[in-house]
Amino acid sequence: MMLSCPSQKYLGMACPGCGMQRSMVALLQGRLAESISLYPALIPILGMFLYLALHLKYDYEHGAKRLTHLFIFVSLIIVISYIYKSIT
Repeated sequence: MMLSCPSQKYLGMACPGCGMQRSMVALLQGRLAESISLYPALIPILGMFLYLALHLKYDYEHGAKRLTHLFIFVSLIIVISYIYKSIT
């Protein structure tokens, strides 16, 4: 059972996170292309969290700086895909 988006439900407009849940389900079912089309930022977000966990365990020399760059990259993907979804 999928959770409904409060923004979509009460305001009638999608939020920047809409589609992430369906994208995760598609990814777990092995449908990579569908997952990317539903929410393009999911795989980079998962990669960022994986890198964060590794950095916390192994304390990489420039880990914090790389995490900052990953965060900016993921944020740009989220914003660009949200604008694209809003326009189309």
